[in-house]
Amino acid sequence: MNNIILVRGAGDIATGIIHRLNKCGFKVVALEVEKPLAIRRHVAFCEAVYEKEIIVEEVTCKFSKNVEEVKATLKEGKVALVIDPTGEYIEKLKPSVVIDSILAKKNLGTNKTMAPLTIGLGPGFCAGEDVHMVIETMRGHNLGRVISIGKALKNTGVPGSINGVSKERVVYSNTSGRIENLCDIGDIVKKGQVLAYIKDGNGEKYEVIATIDGILRGIIKSGSQIPAKLKILDIDPRIEELKNSCTISDKARCISGSVLEVILSKKIFPI
Repeated sequence: MNNIILVRGAGDIATGIIHRLNKCGFKVVALEVEKPLAIRRHVAFCEAVYEKEIIVEEVTCKFSKNVEEVKATLKEGKVALVIDPTGEYIEKLKPSVVIDSILAKKNLGTNKTMAPLTIGLGPGFCAGEDVHMVIETMRGHNLGRVISIGKALKNTGVPGSINGVSKERVVYSNTSGRIENLCDIGDIVKKGQVLAYIKDGNGEKYEVIATIDGILRGIIKSGSQIPAKLKILDIDPRIEELKNSCTISDKARCISGSVLEVILSKKIFPI
């Protein structure tokens, strides 16, 4: 069980990293929360929490309940995923690398003592202090830049632009409650269309409205309990790009390449 890479978080960006590392022959274990709320669910390994096994672009991620199941899954060449929001499996598995890809915009506890190499994604980490290296996650000229000293750019709260559309393509919940989806990922939607309802604790239903025309690139799993002001769906204005909703994004691939670069350059693993 030597030379394990442990990834905290298994959303769509983390999945791009995990996918590349698995393809390169590394043994990867992902840690997730009990009820993940991924939007781009078709390309997020965290869905293994619900489905027990999920395949993203020919790489399989399997839900595991204990260390023995993790070992068995890794021997099969698959990615192992366990529910562990606090990182207890870091001590159990003693990984060579820990990657924090939770993307919480703050550090939720990852530190340099967890592994010979620790990598933090995006704002909230300081390379050389709480983690060894930081990877820039903001779209633009510096996306994927490896930071050996200092921090990533601060979160602007503004989604990256696609075909000139930025804030309008992302929808946030207007109340807390249980979401009931009327559309699925990959559906073509129109501005003003009701895409889902959120039912609050009093039984009141609130409409979730499409803000632009396009393809529903991602939407939180129907039936999920969500807080107010949570990002719950993403619309891609490029109707011709239907396949994008079920493939790893350019952003995830860029960041994953930088993570791989750091791991190889630090010579953590024997070649």
